Amino acid sequence: MKFTNFSLFLILSLFSASILAEPFWGAKVSSPADTLPANLKKGHFIWDSQIEPRGPITIVVSLPEQLAYVYRNGVRIGVSTVSTGKKGHRTPTGVFTILNKDRHHHSKTYNNAAMPYSERLTWDGVALHAGGLPGYPSSHGCIHLPTVFAKDLFKITSTGMTVVVADETSAPRSVVHPSMLSPVDSAGKAVAEEHLSSRQKFEWYPEKSTTGPVTILISGADKRVLVFRNGVEIGRSRTSIVNPGVPLGTHAYMAVHGKSAGAKTDWKVVGLPGHAKESGGKHDQNAIERVKISSKFVAKFKSLLTPGVTMMITDAPVHPHTTGVRLNVLTANHQGEG
Repeated sequence: MKFTNFSLFLILSLFSASILAEPFWGAKVSSPADTLPANLKKGHFIWDSQIEPRGPITIVVSLPEQLAYVYRNGVRIGVSTVSTGKKGHRTPTGVFTILNKDRHHHSKTYNNAAMPYSERLTWDGVALHAGGLPGYPSSHGCIHLPTVFAKDLFKITSTGMTVVVADETSAPRSVVHPSMLSPVDSAGKAVAEEHLSSRQKFEWYPEKSTTGPVTILISGADKRVLVFRNGVEIGRSRTSIVNPGVPLGTHAYMAVHGKSAGAKTDWKVVGLPGHAKESGGKHDQNAIERVKISSKFVAKFKSLLTPGVTMMITDAPVHPHTTGVRLNVLTANHQGEG
């Protein structure tokens, strides 16, 4: 049999394509929308993005359940089985931001392994991406997703959005607008203004980062509130805590599009139960109401509080000099790639 140059080229091209083809993991279609997450088989997922077509997105990964939940404007639009870090490579818990996205990413550490639909959470190599799903933690720290789910997720996410990795099941619950950001409490009564002492000064330098997602971090250990934009600190202030002897716990608050009359923004909160051990096993679900910040500082960043903003409160320290286990916090500072 004779081969023309074109035929030979075509055969070699098809052969090369088959070698370079990306692997495929998990189910090819979504399970029925009414499937209980606990009943999902390994590699299976639920995706119903039209149930809430608009609004900011947050992803919550539950390590014990080996499940990832996707919320848009506080409504769950997807849930998937995952495989997270195995022993010795445990996926870190905390509140992260998507630092960058790479549709055709390959690992620089693990033999050029394919990591399609990669969404990086840390610069040292932890990411969401399509990968193996044996039904138990098996990765080197990344969060493996079914290929179809990873593809659908990749389409609707953006850099800067929030990913919560928790040690226990976490789901958003509605909360009143945090009183520290409003002149009245949930009952409509005026909130007493905390006057700053001569030592309680704040700093505000928004010019350091003029665009990008906003995150507000409150540390009970350091008695500080820090404001980040696009992962860069643009302000900080001293704060005080009512009943400081009672642990705050660790919680992430998400600003979503308001659904009540006249409300531009509502808030959802995701507790991170895995951090309760840092507070002696107890934490306060309404901790944000105990945080007192000068209204002068709140006025500086209040205009930034739009849907998509994340606010985090924790007992854990964030300053390097403070004793205790530090919380994993989002950062845009490049520290090398994995």
